[in-house]
Amino acid sequence: MPALDFASANVGGAVDRFELVFIIDLYWHVKQLLRNGQRIASPPFKAGGCSWSFHYYPNGISSSCKDYISFFVALDSGVSEPIKAWSRFSLLDPAGEPVPGHSVYTDVREHSEIGASHGCDLFIRKKFLEASAHLVDGCFTVGWEICVERATPPHHLLDTDVTFEVGGEAFSAHRSVLAARSPVLEAELFFSAAREGATAGDCIRIDGMLPQVFESLLHFVYTDSLPEMTDETEESMMAEHLLVAADRFDLQGLKLICEEILCRDINEDTVAKILRFAVQHQCRLLRDACIEFLEDPPVLQAVVANDDDLLELVAKTCPVLLKELWDYDEDMQDELALCF
Repeated sequence: MPALDFASANVGGAVDRFELVFIIDLYWHVKQLLRNGQRIASPPFKAGGCSWSFHYYPNGISSSCKDYISFFVALDSGVSEPIKAWSRFSLLDPAGEPVPGHSVYTDVREHSEIGASHGCDLFIRKKFLEASAHLVDGCFTVGWEICVERATPPHHLLDTDVTFEVGGEAFSAHRSVLAARSPVLEAELFFSAAREGATAGDCIRIDGMLPQVFESLLHFVYTDSLPEMTDETEESMMAEHLLVAADRFDLQGLKLICEEILCRDINEDTVAKILRFAVQHQCRLLRDACIEFLEDPPVLQAVVANDDDLLELVAKTCPVLLKELWDYDEDMQDELALCF
């Protein structure tokens, strides 16, 4: 396997959290050597009391992501009881800092047998990496953080120790569970509270959020799922509100679920609004789905006809679409020229 240098650190808590840095070399050689769906696996290493193997797919894990690099981690040892694990993958710049907009969180997966895995099939476009300053002499660096949670008693069987007030309604929860799932809530519950002299039992006020949205957020924190909603319009509206909340509290698994729901709502009437929303909240999956929808020049032409400001946004997010529209519609070339 290409050289993988890493250092790990257990930061403790209710969930074991490990951070590693992988330096991947021989990019061009390996890209030519392996086909789509083929991988290179690292030797096993320990994280969260389990053995894992890191899988690198230089040409994507499947045909649907052949233009991307994929990363997965697989359980390499048996476990006595199922565990939950999730990860964050980040492209790092030469200084070792995450590249803005290129950190991806996986959803939470249960692992009960050897080979169970989770990861990111659309980690980064190969064209972006190859044209960037982050690929140096055929090497690039990826930061990886994994959180491993073993089975715990259901939350309704434990005594709650924190209360939130949201829109005039009170919600009880457990500090350790919330802190393990959200670094933002962890800071709010422990660090900020300690500075301000707060004690257990104090009520924390959450502004700018509807009570039903916070209730659904807590449901996800404890169950890794959303409450059932039978009405599609209600589901879409809740997904939009929840995505904003997930972005606010750094719940990337929840954010990804909401993106997937909103992807199903993309059409000529909604794509402009959803694309703006995706860019505002750095939703790569949702943004890419909007761009894919707009790749057909007649569709882009129709959407732009009803939204004059969309051209500027497309020019910033995917200028190649304007080039295709330029070739398709000569009457729009003067207007398009202002965007280049």
